[in-house]
Amino acid sequence: RGMMLSLMLHALLLALTLVAAAGASTSPSHHLPTDKNTHQNTSPHLRVRGGSSMPQSLAELVEETLSSNRKILVVTGGVLSGIGKGVTASSIGVLFRAMGLRVTALKIDPYLNVDAGTMSPFEHGEVFVLDDGGETDLDLGNYERFLGVCLTKNSNLSTGKIYQTVIERERIGDYLGKTVQVVPHISDAIQEWVLRVAKTPVSQVSTLADHEGKSSAGTLPPEVCIVELGGTLGDIESMPFVEALRQLQEHLGYKNMCFVHVSLVPVLGSPSEQKTKPTQHSVKTMMQLGLRPDLICCRGKEPLEPGTKRKLSLFTSVPENAIISIHDVSNIYRVPLMMMEQNVPSMLAQRLRIHPYVKRRDTTLKYAASDNVACVKDTALIKSWTKLADSVDEPESECRIAIVGKYCDQGDAYLSVVKALTHSAIATRQRLRIEWIVASDLTIEDDGRKGKEARKDAWDRLRRCDGIVVPGGFGTRGFDGKMAAITYARESKTPFLGICLGMQAAVIEYARNVLGRPSAHSSEFAEGLAKDYDDAVIFMPEGDRQRMGGTMRLGARETILKDDSIARRAYGKERIMERHRHRYEVNPALVPPLEAAGMHFVGRNTDGSGERMEVCELDPTAHPFFCAAQFHPEFTSRPESPNPLFHGLLQASKEHAK
Repeated sequence: RGMMLSLMLHALLLALTLVAAAGASTSPSHHLPTDKNTHQNTSPHLRVRGGSSMPQSLAELVEETLSSNRKILVVTGGVLSGIGKGVTASSIGVLFRAMGLRVTALKIDPYLNVDAGTMSPFEHGEVFVLDDGGETDLDLGNYERFLGVCLTKNSNLSTGKIYQTVIERERIGDYLGKTVQVVPHISDAIQEWVLRVAKTPVSQVSTLADHEGKSSAGTLPPEVCIVELGGTLGDIESMPFVEALRQLQEHLGYKNMCFVHVSLVPVLGSPSEQKTKPTQHSVKTMMQLGLRPDLICCRGKEPLEPGTKRKLSLFTSVPENAIISIHDVSNIYRVPLMMMEQNVPSMLAQRLRIHPYVKRRDTTLKYAASDNVACVKDTALIKSWTKLADSVDEPESECRIAIVGKYCDQGDAYLSVVKALTHSAIATRQRLRIEWIVASDLTIEDDGRKGKEARKDAWDRLRRCDGIVVPGGFGTRGFDGKMAAITYARESKTPFLGICLGMQAAVIEYARNVLGRPSAHSSEFAEGLAKDYDDAVIFMPEGDRQRMGGTMRLGARETILKDDSIARRAYGKERIMERHRHRYEVNPALVPPLEAAGMHFVGRNTDGSGERMEVCELDPTAHPFFCAAQFHPEFTSRPESPNPLFHGLLQASKEHAK
C-alpha cells in the first residue's frame, strides 16, 4: 500500500510539472530572451517549417518568394561532368518562356575560385563576360542565348564567392561571436543568394516571340528561377550546396521547388543494350543526400527504349513518363522541341502548381501566360524556335570559316565565337564549316619532316576558307601566326574579323607591313619599344599590374561609330553597347599615321579615361570585308538576332565563296 501511494504521488508531481511547463510555453514571448538575429514568425502569410530558427534576412526572402508564388527549378548532374546540364537547363527555360513566364537563371560552380576570370581556357573553356563586367562560366552564355535575357555577375555563384561573403560578414561582426560553421551559416548564405537572384529583374534582349516585348525589361521580377548545380552529385566540394538546396525546399515547400536530374544511359555490348545502372546509382546518391528527382533527363545517342524507361522508373521511383530522353539531335535548337514532345511543359506545370493546375494564392497577381500554359506547341515562340531549328538543317549553301587561335585543342575555349558564327550562318542560310587553325602551326620554325607537314597542312586549310576569324587570347604563343593569317587575309582579300587581341594583331601587322615600321609590337609582348612610334599597343593607364582577377576593362561600354563605315552600316545606328575584356589597347598616338596609310578607326569610345579605339577597318574599295573590334561581339549574339559584325563577315564570306 505504501508503494502504491508513493507511485501515485510521483505521478501527481509529474502532472503538475507538465502543467507548469505548458503554462510557461504559452506565456507572452516578451518574457523570454530573444536573439535579434532570430526571426520570430509573426506574419500570417509565412508558411515556413522551422521559420523561427531562420535568420531574419533569409526568412524575409522566403516570405517574399512565397508571397510572389515564385518557383525554383534545380538541375543536377550525375555519372560524369559535361553531360549537358547547361543545355538541359537552358532548354527548360525556353519551355517556361513559351508558357509566358519570366525566367532567370543561376549557375553554381563548386570550385574555390571567386570567378572564372583567372582560369585557363584549356581547363575550363571560355570566360563569358556579362554586361556588368562579371567574368562567368560559359553556361551563362547558353542561358542568355536561350532565355533572351542579360544576366548579372550574381548569376554565377562559386564556393569562393560564398565563403568570401560569409568571412566578410564574420569580420564585421554580423554573427555576434557565434562559431561560424558550414551549417547553418554557409548553407543559409547560399539560400539567401539563390533567393536574391531569383527575385532580381533581368533585362530582356531581342526575343523570338512578339508577345515578349521590351516594355517589361528590367522592371518585373522573374516568375521562375532555374538553378544549375555544377559538377557531379557526390563530389565533396558541392556538399554545402546540396545541403543548402535540401533546406531550401523544406523552407519553400514541395509545390514551389523541384529537381531535374541529368544522367547518362550508355550503350554497351553486342548486340547493343542501354545500361541503366549508372543512372540508378546516380539517383541513389542523390537520394542519400536528401534530394529526390522529379524528372530524370537521360543523355545518350539514341532515344530511350520503353524497357529502359520502365526499368529506370522501377529502381528510381520516378514515374515512367517523367523519364525524359535527351538523345543526340541534328542541332542544339531541337532540344527544347524534343522535351516539349515528351510533355515536359505539362509535367512542370503540374509539379510546380502553375496555372491551370492551381490558382494563385493572391488573386490580384496574374501570370503572363495564356489560359493553358501546358499547351505551348502553338505559341509564337515555339513556332519561331521550330523555324530556327529547321533553318539550321536546310541551308542554301556552305561556307568555311577559319578560326586562327591559341586554344583550338579545347573547343569550348571559343564557344561564343562558334555560336555567333552559327547564328549568322543561320541568318544567311549557310551551312557552317569551321577550320580550326592552331596559330603557331602557321609559323613553325622546325624544318624537320613533322614541322614542314604541320605548317603545310595549316596553310592549305587556311587557303581553302571563305572567311577568317582571329579571336581574343593572352600570351605570346601563336601571336606571329595570327599576324601571318591577317597578312594573308588582307592581301588575298579574304573576309576577315578580328576580336580583341585579333584587332591588336591587325593593327601591328598593318604598322609593320604597310606603314613601314618593322619593329612595331605590343608592350604586352616586348619591352624597350620606341615610345609612340613602335608601341602600337599599350597598357591601359588605369590598369592594375599586380592583381589579376577582375582588374581588366570589363563589361558593356558605349562605342560611337562613324558615318559611312562598314560597322555603322552593319549596326544601323551610331551608338552601340558591346562587352569588353582587355588590359591593353591601341596607342592613340599611332592612329593618325595608320589612318593616313589606309586603316580607318571608325569606332571610338569616350568613357572619361581618354579616347579609345574600338573598331578599325579597311576601305571597302580596298577589301570586301576587313574589320576588327576591341570588344567581344560574340557575347551579344543571339540565335534570333546575330551580332552585326559576324553577320557582315558571313555575308561577305558567302559572296567570296561564289
